[in-house]
Amino acid sequence: MRRKIQRTLLAALMGGLLGLPAWAQIKIGQTAGFSGPVAAGVKEITEGARLYLDAVNAQGGVAGQKIELISLDDKFDPKLSASNAKQLIEQGVLSLFLTRGTPQSQAILPLLAEHKVALVAPSTGAMLLHRPVNPYVFNVRATYQREAERAVLHLAGMGVQRIGLVQVDDSFGDDGASGALRGLENAKLKPVAHIKYPRTNPSLGPLMKQMAAADAQALVFIGAAEAVAEGVETLRAAGSNAQLVTLSNNASAGFIKSLKGQARGVIVSQVFPSERSLNMPLVREAQQLAKAQKIELTPANLEGFTAAKVLVEGLRRASKDKDLSRAGLLKALDSLLKFDLGGLELNFSPNDHTGLDYGDVSIIGPDGKFWR
Repeated sequence: MRRKIQRTLLAALMGGLLGLPAWAQIKIGQTAGFSGPVAAGVKEITEGARLYLDAVNAQGGVAGQKIELISLDDKFDPKLSASNAKQLIEQGVLSLFLTRGTPQSQAILPLLAEHKVALVAPSTGAMLLHRPVNPYVFNVRATYQREAERAVLHLAGMGVQRIGLVQVDDSFGDDGASGALRGLENAKLKPVAHIKYPRTNPSLGPLMKQMAAADAQALVFIGAAEAVAEGVETLRAAGSNAQLVTLSNNASAGFIKSLKGQARGVIVSQVFPSERSLNMPLVREAQQLAKAQKIELTPANLEGFTAAKVLVEGLRRASKDKDLSRAGLLKALDSLLKFDLGGLELNFSPNDHTGLDYGDVSIIGPDGKFWR
């Protein structure tokens, strides 16, 4: 015990002599719904991020400092998201990271501006985080509008004419629906029905009966995993065999499990390459680390992994400039032009914080996995 204490004191002393914090640690803050309707996806995304962060820490971290990810549960409640973010900022985190949800991310925007702290890789494709460019928000994934539009055009390209639209009645639902409606317009179609449901305590049974009565061939469902799973079950109970389509916020193994016996054939748009595309260096790197930890890589894992790579590159560039601070990280992230993530090129500049524009469509196969 005495030797352990001596080693701890020596580390603290050396940190002081080198001008580093006493514990030589970089704190990164995350607020997300680790419980509630998006818990399964949040846990998978965070698991993917930790895969990369743990590997970086095992090799000495950044500038000799380990990266500590402090994750708080906001239960998918925007008010709690803001409260958690304030707490994390006051604890001295260098950046916020991997928030989940559109209203939830929107709730913390004033705090970013007030404290001049970056939010890296919010796990939402909300257009409001892309345009106009927010100097403190660095997106990695593509927008919901883009993927919803692509999903509808995919259906139209298959000859599907009667398409229904169901959305949660909040900023996320409105954002995704605008892309779906643009896709319908481009295909010279109109939704056979467009239904909204409340984010809290949705009663989907009667609404799905209404959709079944509209005789939709396909249904684009924009919502959190729990609601979409309930919607699929009640739609089938109402006698509809409509093709189900949902967005990448539900691209997780947990979502597939929540669908139970109704998973096969559900289409899920994707904003990252297939987790089985081993010809891509990014995926190969993630697979190797996941295998070492006995984790079966999922699309959500890959999103978190990619987000962590972007964060760490920003930290490394800030440290090279000898400015590992909030301001230094913001400057470093703005310099990530044509950054190769491993087969995917990410671009940030002071005038563009979009990151990636990758889009694809997957379908859940009989083996309970996403097929491309």
